[in-house]
Amino acid sequence: MRKHWFIFPPIAIAVVFLLSAAVMLLWNALLPPLLNVGTVTYWQALGLLILSRLLFGGFHRGWGHHRRHSHFLAHRWMQMSDEEREKVRHEWKSRCGWCPPPAGQTDQPS
Repeated sequence: MRKHWFIFPPIAIAVVFLLSAAVMLLWNALLPPLLNVGTVTYWQALGLLILSRLLFGGFHRGWGHHRRHSHFLAHRWMQMSDEEREKVRHEWKSRCGWCPPPAGQTDQPS
């Protein structure tokens, strides 16, 4: 895998250019008739794509931090006593009206 590292940068650049084209086509097809705004050029669409990543997504690398976070929560859930779990469930129900089961866990007794 390491000897093929040079393949990924061109693929990433191609994906960015294809996403920019998709943003341009979607913008020009949907927004002018709906909101009476002007059309955008390809380079403006690329700028919108970069701006949206800066404002909403950031430029972090991959999704690994989400996996680490969910793993941490699952580990923490497994370390809780039944009373602590019930307290967390009650807190979630009072905040949102529901209680999600932890990743890979069910509330059914085995």
